[in-house]
Amino acid sequence: MNKGKTIFAQLMSLIPERDFKICVDRYKGNYRKRNFSCKDQFLVMCYAQLTNRESLRDTENCLTGLSTHLYHCGISYAVPRNTLAKANELRDWRIYADFAQVLLKRIRPLYAMDDFRLDLDNMVYAFDSSTISLCLKLFPWAKFRKHKGALKMHTLLDLRGNLPVSVYLTEASVHDMNALDQLYIEPAAIYLMDKGYVDFYRLFNLILQKGAFFVTRAKDNMLYEVVSSTEADKSTGIIADERIILTGIKTSKQYPEELRMVTYEDYATSNVYRFLTNNTENEALTIAELYRERWNVELFFKWIKQHLHIKSFYGTSQNAVFLQIWIAVCTYLLLAWAKKAMHIEQSLHTISKNVGLFLTERTPINELFNKPVPEEPSFEYPCLFGPEDF
Repeated sequence: MNKGKTIFAQLMSLIPERDFKICVDRYKGNYRKRNFSCKDQFLVMCYAQLTNRESLRDTENCLTGLSTHLYHCGISYAVPRNTLAKANELRDWRIYADFAQVLLKRIRPLYAMDDFRLDLDNMVYAFDSSTISLCLKLFPWAKFRKHKGALKMHTLLDLRGNLPVSVYLTEASVHDMNALDQLYIEPAAIYLMDKGYVDFYRLFNLILQKGAFFVTRAKDNMLYEVVSSTEADKSTGIIADERIILTGIKTSKQYPEELRMVTYEDYATSNVYRFLTNNTENEALTIAELYRERWNVELFFKWIKQHLHIKSFYGTSQNAVFLQIWIAVCTYLLLAWAKKAMHIEQSLHTISKNVGLFLTERTPINELFNKPVPEEPSFEYPCLFGPEDF
């Protein structure tokens, strides 16, 4: 007897079928494919992600062992590893990159009203990159150093919900600041970046000129002159709040306007930080606290590497690697969608860990995490006599 959908089927039921088909048709993903469609490939790869399969052989053995449950999970059959390897090699990874953008459009409104630690109406983004190491002999296209291969995952994270708004994959030799050219800058939004992205030409033309704000750290060799200073409350850790102009030969031309520099001391560690921003509206302490929020993008990289499968890969071609990373991002977004759609209170870490253990169970997902609401206690006492006795 069918007592309901499996956990995996409930999660995959969030997929907007029409939008997924548009992404597939855009790159002719199902052209001359009869038995193993892009949807089948996506389901199998998501299953491998959630159950943390180590290889294609491991995935095949897992699907074979669960063959009686595959129909109820939406998977057609136990896919041979050669079929899956060929699909990962040949099908365009941009199908799943575009589908991730489709999921983002559905999910971001669900997190738009989430509380942010700082009282700000602006959209706040953190931008950073993470290096994924590869074996150069197996991945010769990802040459990084003489005997090392790697690629970079440049990510723009929306801090309301920690959603990866933009992911840009490049070779590891590409400098971080070059990835700024790929961003769509929203007016009035705040972008948090570390000092590796300090390129005053880009900060001026890509962010300031488009009406957005940035918060980053000043390099030690920056040449500048203090124009004015505002009194700071040193009890909060703010040492100085100054307006500066750049005096370097190149930097003064690249960024001709004034900058705000907030100097902050962390009394717990005695470390002193100098923050650069073009935001003159918020308090100095808010600027320092904003940069603290940038750490969320580091936590995102740590989470996705620990709980999704992007540190070892099922294929060696560039297409197979990019495809696996994008399906991992889609899996993350589906979990974030399920958290809101099914009113799950626990963190994504807890959700991913438990969902992977019970994918074939036929239990509502929210019952794995949230206790059912108890019924109100009844204070009616049993009566010894019925109405017919009188």
